[in-house]
Amino acid sequence: MTQTLPLWADVLAAVLLVIGAGFALVGSIGLARLSDFFKRLHGPSKATTLGVGCVLAASALVTAVVGRPSLHELLIAVFLFLTAPVSAHLLVQLALKARPDLRPPRGDSAPAPAAGSPSQPAGAGRRREG
Repeated sequence: MTQTLPLWADVLAAVLLVIGAGFALVGSIGLARLSDFFKRLHGPSKATTLGVGCVLAASALVTAVVGRPSLHELLIAVFLFLTAPVSAHLLVQLALKARPDLRPPRGDSAPAPAAGSPSQPAGAGRRREG
């Protein structure tokens, strides 16, 4: 028992599926090819999430046009968009806790320039006696 979709729904669903597959492919390539943990985490958590979102949108469109709309796709998308960033954040926090040397230097904790250096006027590093 198959129903034919209107041409506009067929085309839109096909475009969403191709875009979703492209995002998922880019995220997977990023996972395989990028050099360190943080870069590898970025690919799947961003691109693949968008890819799955497009595939879910295509599925929701087709089920709505056929006449059997469901909330399954919406619930899956909400769950995905809430859990993917949270899990990526937790993985980064755990990696930084396990290897503190990976943490980038903070702007406010930079070492002060030496006295008499070009960025500091002469005599600025000396203590006044008095």
